[in-house]
Amino acid sequence: MRTITGLYDSYDDARSAVKALEDAGVPSDHISIISNKNGKEDIEGQGTNAAEGAGAGAGIGAVAGGAGGLLTGLGMMAIPGVGPVVAAGWLAATAAGAVAGAVAGGAVGGMVGAMIESGVKEEDAHVYAEGVRRGGAVVAAKVDEDKIAASEVILRSSRSVDLTARRQSYSNDGWNRFDEAADPYTAEQIAAERGRYRSEPRV
Repeated sequence: MRTITGLYDSYDDARSAVKALEDAGVPSDHISIISNKNGKEDIEGQGTNAAEGAGAGAGIGAVAGGAGGLLTGLGMMAIPGVGPVVAAGWLAATAAGAVAGAVAGGAVGGMVGAMIESGVKEEDAHVYAEGVRRGGAVVAAKVDEDKIAASEVILRSSRSVDLTARRQSYSNDGWNRFDEAADPYTAEQIAAERGRYRSEPRV
């Protein structure tokens, strides 16, 4: 099996990718989603303040989702440097464990550590984590070798971000890696960030 990933500027696009993967036969327990909760989106009926008070490194607290499959298991947690997120699946569970391990042993934790552990290149993991910090969402799936090409098409068809172009855009602003000590983006900053990329071509 191999891990495939997609970065999205909105929860709705990420949700579409999850549902399309499930419809294509990828088991729900092989798919994960982590979406920033600090924007103004109402994620599966959770409102805009669902994750308030979630402590850094908090475990996943179950919430009742309105969709089927993986999305019924959405939970709330906080990721250092990202802030409150709504998440489900193995990547979220690994991120929660990585946070605890990083606190205890000083290793790379949170989203970056979880993604590296799942096989994502470190330089890409930093872009994914930064993308979620800035209001986006990540979908990751473990798929059999014979389903990789079709699953990657599904991720792209749901308006995924061009990771190379986004990394370059971040770098042009002086960014070089995700910083867990950075302040999470506010709802206003996220709105401005989304406006900035609204006309950007998708892959």
